[in-house]
Amino acid sequence: MLGFPKFGKQWIIVALIAILFFMVLGLNSRISEYFRLTSQRDEMQLRIQNLESTRMALATEIAYANSNKAVEEWARTYERWVQPGDQVIIPLPPQDFTPETSYLSTPTPLFDQKWQIWWELLFGE
Repeated sequence: MLGFPKFGKQWIIVALIAILFFMVLGLNSRISEYFRLTSQRDEMQLRIQNLESTRMALATEIAYANSNKAVEEWARTYERWVQPGDQVIIPLPPQDFTPETSYLSTPTPLFDQKWQIWWELLFGE
């Protein structure tokens, strides 16, 4: 033999197995951390893309709101302004048209007799 008793070789093998076991545990924790961080990175990239598209949409809206076309559209649509040379058309209802009026009937209060009031007071629910 080379100078190592059989008992010493077993301890070396057990120590190597223990070292390998702890290395595998460390590798396992590193791999799970890698997957967790990768999923977080992918989620953040998706959020960044969403925020970037929102920023682009808002920048487009701001550019449109600052344009003369937006001002003209607002003035013509909401304020009913006209430019010189425009012909204003106001639709009128037909001459023989009479709008229908619907009346709501007012409810008449019901008055109870005195004995009904006492009956309800004493035996009512």
